[in-house]
Amino acid sequence: MENAKTRQALLKAIYEELEQAYEDTLEDVLELLKIRKSEDEEDVRDIHAAKNDTTISWEQYKRETA
Repeated sequence: MENAKTRQALLKAIYEELEQAYEDTLEDVLELLKIRKSEDEEDVRDIHAAKNDTTISWEQYKRETA
C-alpha cells in the first residue's frame, strides 16, 4: 500500500510540473520515457537470452553484468 501512495504522490507532482512545462520540454520528457522503456525491454531480452545461453552460467552472467 505504501508503494501505491508513493507512486500516486510522484505522479501528482510530475503532472503538476508537466502542466506548467513548455511544449519542447514535454517532447523531451516523452523521448526520455521512450528511451527508458526501450532500454528496459532490451535488458529483459538480454536476461532471457543469457538464461538460455548454455555457453556461460547464469551466475557468471550476473557477475559480469554487475
